[in-house]
Formats: sequence, structure tokens, C-alpha cells
Amino acid sequence: MSPFPFADETLLFQPAEPLNSALAVVFAFPNQYSVGITSLGYQVVWKTLAQRRDVAVSRLFTDYQEPLPSSPDLLGFSLSWELDYGNLLDLLDRLQIPLYARDRDSHHPIVFGGGPVLTANPEPFADFFDVVLLGDGETLVDAFIDQMVELGTADRGDQLRYLAQVPGVYVPSLYQVTYEGAEGPVVAIQPLTPEVPPTVTKQTYRGEVLSASTVVTPHAAWENIFMVETVRSCPEMCRFCLASYLTLPFRPAGLEGFLIPTIDQGLAVTDRLGLLGASVTQHPEFDSLIDHLNQPQYDSIRLSLASVRTNTVTPKLAQTLTRHGTRSITIAIESGSERVRAIVNKKLTSDAIQAAAMNARSGGLKAMKLYGMVGVPGESPADLEVTVNLLVQLKKAAPGLRLTLGCSTFVPKAHTPFQWVGVNPEAQQRLKYLQRQLAKNGIEFRPESYSWSVIQALIARGDRRLTPLLIQVRQYGDSLGSYKRAFKDRRGHLPPLDFYVHEFWNRDQTLPWDHLLGPLPKATLQKHLESSQDLW
Repeated sequence: MSPFPFADETLLFQPAEPLNSALAVVFAFPNQYSVGITSLGYQVVWKTLAQRRDVAVSRLFTDYQEPLPSSPDLLGFSLSWELDYGNLLDLLDRLQIPLYARDRDSHHPIVFGGGPVLTANPEPFADFFDVVLLGDGETLVDAFIDQMVELGTADRGDQLRYLAQVPGVYVPSLYQVTYEGAEGPVVAIQPLTPEVPPTVTKQTYRGEVLSASTVVTPHAAWENIFMVETVRSCPEMCRFCLASYLTLPFRPAGLEGFLIPTIDQGLAVTDRLGLLGASVTQHPEFDSLIDHLNQPQYDSIRLSLASVRTNTVTPKLAQTLTRHGTRSITIAIESGSERVRAIVNKKLTSDAIQAAAMNARSGGLKAMKLYGMVGVPGESPADLEVTVNLLVQLKKAAPGLRLTLGCSTFVPKAHTPFQWVGVNPEAQQRLKYLQRQLAKNGIEFRPESYSWSVIQALIARGDRRLTPLLIQVRQYGDSLGSYKRAFKDRRGHLPPLDFYVHEFWNRDQTLPWDHLLGPLPKATLQKHLESSQDLW
């Protein structure tokens, strides 16, 4: 493979010179280089590994790779999207490593994984990994590597048993899952031996120094961008939102101690700045940050914001974005219906949405994209009519502002109050309804694939019985039809597709991830679900 893109990278840190005894580590992103190198999480973990003298790390993508060791000690994967598991399996095949952890021996590396997909629910992929890292990499990666260095040349089985003692390190093979028959729910997840902890807790980093780009490159999906994590988690706690619930508590980065000096460091090598986070504009000192970036020395930078809370779209914010080369802004409204927004705990009025559109236009922005969702628990067809009416109203209130509604189907996610609720099978028709009605009114509509939402829900609520099915699907192709075909082939070995995707699960049943603890206890999530159900 050509080393082409690596030569054009500008590093923002100094890699260490590895010792002769260093662990040989391959750190992979199961997608193309342009996608993987744009992942801030991947960049930060790579920097953590590259700055250790006891680690010699090589990067691997599906299209490019650095020179790889012939016999790596560790092979790591950062998994950001569910369907990238197919690429992950391809890379294991390319490196001649057995797909199942149980088939590996002392000649194979320890295969570990992390990232949002695995932290949420690793169970459908558990049999592919020797180790899964649950939580924030700031403390977890070093603790994991420290333990690997200390273990040295210990037997593979001993390595895994000792690693299971490290907080946040999950060794799937040391836990046994029992089911209520082949097609029933999970009954229990138990450690195989007394020294293995019965539960593994996601590790949460609580510092004010958050993440920032460690490399700038013209070959990233966002060309030459320098990214800074402004906030982590979100204080809104929308009932469906994994980005909020799984990453609690809400943490803003320090302004003077981190954001301003870090931004200045990045802008020394590029003129493109991206502020990241689930709710960037809710940083308590965001207005001061905007004032800082509005100084004359920053006039030439291009500024992008990952997320904007609707009621923070002020004329000042719109003018700042316009001044720095941004032509559009994106807000998440979930629904045009205030009733549906109340169901999901979206603290937002229709008047605030209209004010955001008017402020965006008066501030010089040309377009606004709104994110919505259909199939929300408790949603009725009448709520869709309200959504259409709101978009029409916005078009009249902010003439000349190009409006786009991007719309997904509700998908239940682990560790959120809606994890018990299935996908509404009427969602596909509701997407089509919005498509027809908005087209009549000249409003652009961009629906996400309903079929992809079904697959996403399957993996989000899956258990280990899905693993052989995922391997089989890989042979058929990643379409919804391939999954249905594989379910038909494996009938009698696992529940039907509807069980994972559409059923409303009993709140007392054991969930596939009950042994993997998130920020909030299950009882609290149940209370949040109940408060939502009162509005259905």
C-alpha cells in the first residue's frame, strides 16, 4: 500500500522514540484514511500511544497503512459506526488473525477495541475482541497499556485475567451469557471465575482539558481542519440521546486554560477551525469565546460549529459565522410538535425555532438545516402535520433563508431511557409523508434510510447471538435484505428480527449490557422513561 497521505500530515505533537523493548501496537480505524483521520477520538488515542516510549505504534486504515510489525503484541480498533464492523473483519482477515477471539493463541496479538459503538453496547461484537475499553481514553488507554507492559510475556490467559481487573477494561470471554431458550431474552451475564468483577463501569474523564486535533492534513474528510472539543456530553438529556446519557456529566473545557491557547496552537498551522461537542453553544463562556474569535487577527479563519442549540442562535452568532466563512447553520428540533419535544425532554418552543431562523437570516446566513426524527415514542400522525406547518411558517418568517429538514427514524440506544422501546414500523411511511408534504411547499427534505435505522437498532440492542449472523451477512452484503436472509438461515438459533428491532421490552428483563455500567443506574433510566410515558 502507498504511504502517500502520511507525508502530508502536520503533527501537533512530538512522537517518542520507542525503546527496543517497546510493545508493537497496530492501531486501526476500519474505514478509509480520510474518514479515520478526521475522527478526533482516533487522533487522541493515537497520540497517547505514540508519546509512550514503551509503545511502537503503526496506523492502519482500509486504504493506507504505515509499515506494520510482523508480529504485533496488540491490535486495536476504534469503532465509530456500526456497519464498519465489516471492514474490521476484513482487516483481521488481511492480517491473518482469526475472527473469533476463542480461536487465537499466543502467536496472535491481543485484539482490543474502543469508541462510541463499543462503549454503548459491545455485545454483538464481543466475540471478535479479546478486550474492550469502555469509556474515555484520557485515563483508560494508559491504564490498559501500563498493565500490558507490566504483564510482559505472561501467558495469554493470565494476561486477560489480569486485564479484567483494570477499571473499564472488559474481557468478554470471561463472562457467560445465558438465555431463556434459543429465541428468548437474556437471563443472566455472569463472570466465569470469582476474581473477575461481576460488572464493568464505563470510565469517565472529568478534567477541563478536553480533546484537540493532533494532526492536520489536506486528506481529511474536512480538509485541513483543526478540531477542538469545546464541551463533552450535553445538559439537555433528551430521552433518546446516547451522546448525552452515555457521556454524563456535562463538562465544558476551560476557556483560558485550554480553549484559547489550544485554538491559537492549531491556527498557527491552518486557517480552518472546528468547534466540536454535543452542545457547543451551551459552553458557559461561549460568548467570551466568540468575542475572542472576533478579534482582527482571526479575520481570515474559517469557523465551523458541530452543534448549535436552537435558542442560542443570536444575531451575534450568525454574524460571527458569516464573518468566518460559514454560509449555513444546523439545529436539532427533533419535531415541529411541542408535544413530541416534551416527550423526548427537548426544552424548546416553536417560537424559539422561529426566532433562530429569523436571527440566522438577519445575521447574514444563507441556509439553515433542521434535524428531525419520526417514530418517536408517543408520536401521532397529527404531529407530522404540525412539523410541516412549522417549516412552512419558518419559510414565511425568514424569506430567502434556504431551509432543509434532515430526518431520521428513532432508534433505541443502550443506556438511555428509550432503550426499552422498539422502532416504530410506521416510520418509513411517515418519512414518505413528510417528503410529499414538504416538496409541495418547496422545502428540501433529506431523510435517512429507514433500512439503515433497522440495522442500527438491531446492533444497538443486540446480544452475542448476533455474532455468527453478522459474519453470515458479510457474505450476503450489507443490505436490510441480507440481514433478513441471514435471520431466516439462522432461525431457531436466535430471536427473530422483530425482537431486537421493534418489540417494547419488559423493563424487568435483563438487558444484554446490564453488566456494563453507564453513568446512570437502570432505575433512574426507568424513572425517566416513566415521566416520558405520561405524555404519550
